Amino acid sequence: MRSADWYLTEDVDDFLARAGDFLRSRPGPHVMQLTWAERVRTGRAACQAPVFGVLGRAGEVQATFYRFPPRGLGLSPLTPGQADSLAARLAALGHAVPTVSADHGTATAFAEAWQRHTGTVPKLRETRLRLYRLGTLVPPEPPPAGRSRVLGAQDLDQAIFWCGEFAKAVGEDVAVDAGTWAGTRFSDKRYTLWETPDGTPVSVAGLNPQIGGQIQVDVVYTPAGLRGRGYAGAVTAAVSRAALAAGARDVVLFADLSNPTSNALYQRLGYRGIADWAVYDFS
Repeated sequence: MRSADWYLTEDVDDFLARAGDFLRSRPGPHVMQLTWAERVRTGRAACQAPVFGVLGRAGEVQATFYRFPPRGLGLSPLTPGQADSLAARLAALGHAVPTVSADHGTATAFAEAWQRHTGTVPKLRETRLRLYRLGTLVPPEPPPAGRSRVLGAQDLDQAIFWCGEFAKAVGEDVAVDAGTWAGTRFSDKRYTLWETPDGTPVSVAGLNPQIGGQIQVDVVYTPAGLRGRGYAGAVTAAVSRAALAAGARDVVLFADLSNPTSNALYQRLGYRGIADWAVYDFS
């Protein structure tokens, strides 16, 4: 890297060799960088010609980004000046950027810089997320009747069904079935069901693989007719405990800020907000 410049590469191993220590030094704010780099490294991300970037000054990494065409841009926390330098570089190289996703301040700074350099008008998505990190786990007391059950390889049909229901509920435009499963973002997780005493599954939660000492709780879903009975809290506590038992130093999750019930639930379980997330679309 030059004294202060963005280094671009399509090689994920090159990217991680340069920026891996930086990303692992703050795994919470870098959760998406770490997750998607690992998916590319292990061949679990269906994308062509990924682009990674590392900003360095005097040999020290300061920031990173990733882009998986035709998807948008994912950024580590950036200052307004860093966001402007990245927008200028990508615009000069002729990169198309359909969206940008990052913590709210970074996403806004880049959106404004991209508009300055390209004239493209950004639009903030209505869906806003908050990133939480687990402090001290506080399981619900008393828990609802029933037990947790970890899904194994023999339960693939159950995992496919529950992830398909989750995707429909949150509006993800993805087919989740036996034919598409391996190429979805759901296939690399470990799932736990909460079951009632008669064995009826009523809620699900998933765990991403551990990366950089951190595990992300990803996919928490209870069917609408079964909510308000404590099932989501019980299954989230179960997977959070499992993440800690697996040796995770940090356990994180995202929650939709428009859902006060889930945000309150995660806080009761011991999760604390560390960043608000935003996505801008460019027309």
